[in-house]
Amino acid sequence: MDTILPVLTAEHLIDRIKPYYPHLDTDVITRAYAFCKKSHEGQTRSSGEPYYTHPVEVAAILADMHLDPSTIVTALLHDVVEDTSVTLDDIKALFSEEIANLVDGVTKMTQMEMQSDNKQAENFRKLFMAMSDDIRVLLVKLVDRIHNMRTIFGISAIEKRNRIAQETLSIFAPLAERIGLSSLQHELEDISFQVLHENQRQSLQTRLEKLTESSKDIIEQIKAEIHNVLSDDQITCQVTGRAKTLYSIWKKTEIKNVDMEELSDVMAFRIIVDDVPTCYRALGLLHTRYQTVMGRFKDYISTPKTNKYQSLHTSIIGPFKKKIEVQIRTEDMHRVAEDGVAAHWRYKSGETKINPSQVSAFNWLKAFREILSNAETSEEFLENTQREMYRDQVFCFTPKGRLIGLPHDATAIDFAYAVHSDIGNTCVGVRINGKHRQLATTLTNGDQVEIITSSDAIPNAEWEDFMVTGRARSALRRFIRQKKEAEFSRLGRALLEKDCRKNNVELSDDMLKPCLISFEAETVQYLYALIGEGSVKTIEVLAKLEPELRLISKRDKSGGDANKNPAFDIKGLVQGMAVHHGHCCYPLPGEHIVGIITTGKGITVHRVDCSILEKFSNMPELWLEIEWNKDGPSRVTGRLIVVLLNEPGSLASITKLISQYEGNISNIHLRERSTDFFRFQLDVEVTHIRHLNAILAAMRSNQFVESVEREKI
Repeated sequence: MDTILPVLTAEHLIDRIKPYYPHLDTDVITRAYAFCKKSHEGQTRSSGEPYYTHPVEVAAILADMHLDPSTIVTALLHDVVEDTSVTLDDIKALFSEEIANLVDGVTKMTQMEMQSDNKQAENFRKLFMAMSDDIRVLLVKLVDRIHNMRTIFGISAIEKRNRIAQETLSIFAPLAERIGLSSLQHELEDISFQVLHENQRQSLQTRLEKLTESSKDIIEQIKAEIHNVLSDDQITCQVTGRAKTLYSIWKKTEIKNVDMEELSDVMAFRIIVDDVPTCYRALGLLHTRYQTVMGRFKDYISTPKTNKYQSLHTSIIGPFKKKIEVQIRTEDMHRVAEDGVAAHWRYKSGETKINPSQVSAFNWLKAFREILSNAETSEEFLENTQREMYRDQVFCFTPKGRLIGLPHDATAIDFAYAVHSDIGNTCVGVRINGKHRQLATTLTNGDQVEIITSSDAIPNAEWEDFMVTGRARSALRRFIRQKKEAEFSRLGRALLEKDCRKNNVELSDDMLKPCLISFEAETVQYLYALIGEGSVKTIEVLAKLEPELRLISKRDKSGGDANKNPAFDIKGLVQGMAVHHGHCCYPLPGEHIVGIITTGKGITVHRVDCSILEKFSNMPELWLEIEWNKDGPSRVTGRLIVVLLNEPGSLASITKLISQYEGNISNIHLRERSTDFFRFQLDVEVTHIRHLNAILAAMRSNQFVESVEREKI
């Protein structure tokens, strides 16, 4: 039978706050407590307790975390607007505008429910909108969730319990981890694990208890030996041993597919010393005395995590030949590790180190706000933020020494966008540790990264294939959307003007405004864009402008479609216009392409780096933003220029190689021959740029090939 705890009084709360905030205005706590109790009068929780006990418990937990009085009052009032007739204006009049704003933020976050993927995505966006102004909103909501999870078994409906637990695992636990509140994170994970996987948790707990019991003496002896090793060198320290949480053990057994007994870090040891130099001294002593486990050392002191966590992590073959994980830190580091962002404003003598409402120090939060502003849909926002939250980090440097934290497996282009979205959008190359590298290069800890930019450059849509961070992906998509709309708008206007001239119709933006509703366009520029991308036909717009016109397009007369050709499986083409490959560059699926409208020829498709495009630089109305469909055509020709050694069997070797890579030679032409070399033009049918690149790589490693490149004019 559950023990019913006594209800905390206002005096109990005051007693918890005063030791760290001696100048507390006790009246505001007393009034908030009484207002909370009166507002929720007659309401009960699922457990049957009076509802007001919940906000009081939330306030008490925040007081134990040494939060400021405004946050404590917000906790007491956080449900009154949602669940009672009290308004924000009432709170502002009775308390303060600051508290009213905090309560408003928590109220918005309380609306979150995971009923479906779309709903989850929208709620995730609302969450960050609510917390973007003051991170204390998130702290109150996290502690609100902690107390709800502690009492979740008072909810009889299993489906509702599971929904709340899944939401907690997906959103709130990762958020707690992101701001360094590891104690809250682990509690949220463990209770959710108990709700969702009760049998597995019970089994793990039984096995952990057996392992701990059987190794209890060894653990104490390991602690004692480590303490003696450090004390013998006059290092004052505390050594503690701890078991990993059941949820973290379960995740490791699931990911690594190993038995629990095979995990080396079910138990971890923590060493707390006086200062930073002593951390490194202690590390050196352990590494000198015991064998280290290669690849398991991490220095989070010189390069802290984004949530300000600092510690030295290492794994050693320690006493009794046991493989153990060791963390070394100072007392201040330990406090931040346990309390995270809250530790940065613990109140002492009524003063705080930083203003709790200042969140500018937390770059990850600024990055999320940027993702929020760039994302076109809630689903895109959810995808990008979860990319940010569920990854370990690497730390790299700019040439000036600025530290940039990125997710594991991030590439140079992710780094460029992390510095600034403008840097990413104008990026043309990169030097990593002084050497030129590809933008797709994966970064490692300690890399110095110099991004090369050009004011004339534009981002490449293909970059998204090797982007890792949500911030980079979101900024790239936004640029492409804006550029695409601008390009289509120019093209659409040019197409409409052309048809208007043919029919002696005077065109102006004002005359199109009455047509906007018919085509579901918000602006005239957007209507032009719809015309440019082929969603709206010029004949349809002309019919609205001049109803007496009965124009029939060539496409309608013929009943055909010039674009119904598998070789031109391209999005963004204008219906009814003939399409041709540019024989200057031979574009392939997977490459960024552009269309040029040519009088009498229709649309010619070029690669974006084709030199021919310079001729059209002053004619933007002829440019068409297009791209290959995902599936693409079955076969497209790529033209190669190959220089072969003039030796027997050289040409046969190349034709055999291309056949082995499932390419098809459609044309071969000898351009030049000398005593030592042949120079061929080779047309090869492939399915994608990756297919051609594979053939190129194989040819370059062939003993007969002096050089091979794609044709460029």
